[in-house]
Amino acid sequence: MPVPELRGDGAVQLVVTDLDGTLSDAAERIHPASVRAIRALEAGGIPVLVATGRRLRMACAVLEAGGLTGPAVVLDGALGLDLRDGRVFHQVAFPPGAARQVLAAFAAAGLSPCVYVDRPDVDLVVGDHPSTHPGHLARARPWVAVEDLERVVEAEPVYALAVVGRPAPLLEPVLRLVGPAGSASLVGDLIYGGSTLQVRPPKVSKWSGALAFCADQGLDPDRILAVGDGANDLELLEGAAVACAVATATPAVLARADHVIGPPASGGWAAVLDMVGRPAGAP
Repeated sequence: MPVPELRGDGAVQLVVTDLDGTLSDAAERIHPASVRAIRALEAGGIPVLVATGRRLRMACAVLEAGGLTGPAVVLDGALGLDLRDGRVFHQVAFPPGAARQVLAAFAAAGLSPCVYVDRPDVDLVVGDHPSTHPGHLARARPWVAVEDLERVVEAEPVYALAVVGRPAPLLEPVLRLVGPAGSASLVGDLIYGGSTLQVRPPKVSKWSGALAFCADQGLDPDRILAVGDGANDLELLEGAAVACAVATATPAVLARADHVIGPPASGGWAAVLDMVGRPAGAP
C-alpha cells in the first residue's frame, strides 16, 4: 500500500510511536529489528518520539533495556522531555479545581486512583485503600506516597489520575462521570491484565504532546507518521498524516489506520522504515 500523500511539502519529518503493545511486547521487550529501525531513522535525520501512558521511570526502564533513549511524551501527553538530558519541552497539569472534580468522579464510582504528581522522589500518591492492581502498586512502591488524596489535588500540580489493571466494567462509569474536567481513555492492560483508566488534563493527549515536540524542534506537524494500538492513541492517529496500527489493535484504531504492521514480539515495528523510505545506510 502506498504511503498517503502528506500535507505540506515533503516526506515524513517525525515518527511518533506508542510503547506497550506497539513497540514493546507483553514481556516489556523491544525486538532487535525494531531497535535497528529506530536507529536507522534517527541516523537518517528522522527523530522518533515515544508517546506512552506510562510514567517516566517505567517508560525509561523499557526503553533503556532495549538500548534506546531520546525524546518521549509520558502520561498520555501530560509531560514531554528528552531522556538523554532530562530537558522538559512540554508540561501540562490540571487547572485549579479540575483534578478535584476528576477525583470525585473516581470516588463516585467507588474507586481510589493513583494521583501522578510533580515531586523529585515521588511518582504517584495513593490513599489508604488504592484500587489499582496490587502488582502495579508493588512495582511502583519505591516512588509511592500514601496521603490524603483530596489534600494532594488541592495543594499541588497533578498530571494524571489512574487505576491500572482492573476489569473494564468497574472503570467505565468514570468515563461518563469525568465530563469536561479531564481527558479520559480506557485501554486493555498488557502487563497486569484487565484494563487501565487514565484521566489527564483537559485537551491533553499524545497528539498534543507530539505538537509540542514539533514546536520545540521546528518540525512540520503535517509531516508526522504515527504508530499505535489502543484507545489512547486515537487522537494521535487522527492527527497524523500517516497512521499505522498494530495488527492486534482495537477495532477503532484499525479502522483509522492507513497501514497495519505486525506485533512487537515479531519486530513488526521495523516495517515503519519502508513507509518513510529507507534512510541512507539503513539495513
